[in-house]
Amino acid sequence: MRAIRWLGRNLSAFILAFILAVVVWVSAVTATDPNQERTFILPVDILGQEANTEIIGAIPDRMELTLFAPGSNLDSLGKDNSTMNAWVDLSGLGEGSFTVPVQYQIPGDIRPVRFVSQSPEAFEIQIEALISATVPILTEVRGDPSLGYQAETPKWSDTQTQISGRSSLVNQVTYTEAILDISGATETIEQTFNLIPRDASGKAILGLDLNPDRITVEQPITLMGGYRNMVVKVMTTGQVAEGYRQTNITVTPANVMLFSADPGLLDQLPGYVETEILDLTGATDDIETVLALNLPESVSVIGDNRVLVLVGVAAIEGSVTLSLQVEIIGLLPGLTAQVAPESVDVIVAGPIPDLENISPVDVRVVVDLTGLASGTYQIQPTVDILPNRLYLQSVSPESVEITIQEPLTPTITPTSDPLQTPTP
Repeated sequence: MRAIRWLGRNLSAFILAFILAVVVWVSAVTATDPNQERTFILPVDILGQEANTEIIGAIPDRMELTLFAPGSNLDSLGKDNSTMNAWVDLSGLGEGSFTVPVQYQIPGDIRPVRFVSQSPEAFEIQIEALISATVPILTEVRGDPSLGYQAETPKWSDTQTQISGRSSLVNQVTYTEAILDISGATETIEQTFNLIPRDASGKAILGLDLNPDRITVEQPITLMGGYRNMVVKVMTTGQVAEGYRQTNITVTPANVMLFSADPGLLDQLPGYVETEILDLTGATDDIETVLALNLPESVSVIGDNRVLVLVGVAAIEGSVTLSLQVEIIGLLPGLTAQVAPESVDVIVAGPIPDLENISPVDVRVVVDLTGLASGTYQIQPTVDILPNRLYLQSVSPESVEITIQEPLTPTITPTSDPLQTPTP
């Protein structure tokens, strides 16, 4: 009984002593392992997203989590970030816009740890369903084949395609299209088109998958009865001038369309149609002229009966070697210059008729010393050729040595005058 009274009288003292002991212990622990505030960057996982849905737009893939704890605890968390998780849970969310909280978890075996803040606390997220639909492929053939040809029924590989993607996009699509242009065609066309989904106004809707995503067409193009496409052959006589050669001959158009009321008559032709004869005798330059076609009776040309003919004529080229003195120009007054070597070999090329008439006075080898002071220089000479159709092929040597110097001034030596009387 006495002990109970004593305990009652000293209970407050015991409680105060306990509190003081706890304070001392906490102070000791804090002194050795002080509390700190630290921010961690955590990846955010998306959980519970329903199949056949898509998140529209970009959402943050990381969050900042700020914690307050003893430094040793924070160090333990920082050594392996994978022990802390962050996520948003989309379970049960269908189409629409939602605000979803960002949740996190800290390992339960690391304590004490106090939450300070997080950023962001929630995401604004928009979800759309992924759907598919089948839409028609609208095909169209535009233009007309070349005169004398006809277009038969085209063969398209598909008539419809399946589109897949976000519902807001799929629901806008009413068709895809493929347009073939056969303007001026003269043979069967095989072509592949990429399909583009479009809405009712014709606007392209992008961001969708198509199966198939392309279409192939075969468009037969055939000749009509009584028509035949034939090449043009230019008929010539004579030879170009001596020392010249024929380089080419072209005709425009290269093919013409012939017509006859008797298709059998066209079948008897050799596969080409000739022009009237062009005389090349003595030609020294290109020839451009218009020639008429020689056609059998009952056969006509669709269009102009004449063709443009171009015959290329060029001189046969050769070369000559000339040994020429090097001329100096631009030397400053009062200076002299020496050239080594004094002459160079110049190879001039061009048409043989011009080379046969060339002389050394038609070609100059010049070294320009304008602005150069005394010294030794390696300079590449300039070659001037007067005949227009001739050109420089090479110079040997390519450079010459120029020595520029001032002329030597003679030294005057004084002499005594035998008649001069010495001065006392």
